[in-house]
Amino acid sequence: MSDQLRPRSRRSTQISTIARHGRLKRSNAFANVAKVLAAALAVVMVSGVSVAALATLNVAASVKPGVTLDNETDGPIPSISSIDGGANLLLVGSDSRAGQGDGYGDPDEETSVLNDVTMLLHIAEDHSSATVVSFPRDTFVPIPECPDPNGGTFSAMSSQKINTTLNYGGLACTVKTVEALTGLSIPYAALVQFNGVAAMSEAVGGVPVCIAEPIVDSYTDLNIPAGLHELKGLEALQFLRTRHGVGDGSDLGRISNQQVFLSALARTLKSSDTLSDPIKLYSIAKAAVDNMELSNTLKSMDTMVSIAMALKDIPLDKVVFVQYPINYVDGGVEPDETAAADLIAAINADVSPTLAPGEADFLSVPDPSASATPTDPATEDPAATDAPVTTDPAPTATALPSNVYGQDASQQTCSSGRPVEDQ
Repeated sequence: MSDQLRPRSRRSTQISTIARHGRLKRSNAFANVAKVLAAALAVVMVSGVSVAALATLNVAASVKPGVTLDNETDGPIPSISSIDGGANLLLVGSDSRAGQGDGYGDPDEETSVLNDVTMLLHIAEDHSSATVVSFPRDTFVPIPECPDPNGGTFSAMSSQKINTTLNYGGLACTVKTVEALTGLSIPYAALVQFNGVAAMSEAVGGVPVCIAEPIVDSYTDLNIPAGLHELKGLEALQFLRTRHGVGDGSDLGRISNQQVFLSALARTLKSSDTLSDPIKLYSIAKAAVDNMELSNTLKSMDTMVSIAMALKDIPLDKVVFVQYPINYVDGGVEPDETAAADLIAAINADVSPTLAPGEADFLSVPDPSASATPTDPATEDPAATDAPVTTDPAPTATALPSNVYGQDASQQTCSSGRPVEDQ
């Protein structure tokens, strides 16, 4: 609610000519200085709280209207620590040019509204592992009845590509489709467009990504030589969008490319202690609400920070990025139901998936400069050698079929460019 000025008094503004006699208070310089010092001390004492409070107000002021999901969590907003229990969050990347300027083609001609990126983040209930599942955009799936954001409903469809769900019923429809496909409840969701991806990569300070062979892609105007590059802003967006310039030129190659970026991002955030610093997380949350469409459940900055902080103590090798398993069919791909059932079973059991070595030609390559697995602060414990041996340990990992491709965040990999003559 906006502040309003109080109306001025209707008393006459004429200066009275009648002298009023009375005692004037003596000026007390010491008292004035003391008041200033006391005020300054008060500011210093509450500065930690004030920064968070001001950040909260700043973010809250810029939050856009939320998206109502069918399955929203009830109860109090989590405190600024890690969220209690597990969490499922769907991140959707739209290829819509609406409101994005003219840097991505003519918005009058590029009128599609497709979810080119659909990623599910699952955090285990005990915060011991996290799994990120990428759904290939050309996967034929059943689409349930979805509400039309403009009123009414869209009828259910037995088989359509998953990337059309955003066009049919917006973010809520994409969530309903992934819930129906996986059987998982997804109470949190976020939608980001091109400019938002660039802004978020700036907010985290850039991501160091290894390029094994040059990537040249005229479709996204990307041209990166081999080597280690800190990607942020437009270049990070181009890297995440490129399909023709990497792997086999397919969307599966793009997913592998994105996993290289996300693994490097996870290592960067852990090494810089960003996930342990609420102030840094508030800054990233501010960039998120400025550039994303959020479900009602995710509109609170406290909720976003709490979900992020749940990741801070998870070892890098327990943060796993996987591609939803598929089989090739005419015009696209379809879910490999057997392999998908194994993947979802692992997620439901809150165990970290173990990936079989893959041989697909769209996969990333090992980083030759990575001589050893990077040290993960979450696993460093000087007293660990003296810990008692547990006789009946709980399962911590499950092996997945060989066509569930991906990597964990501890694996240092490089993106491999695709020759221009093959594009």
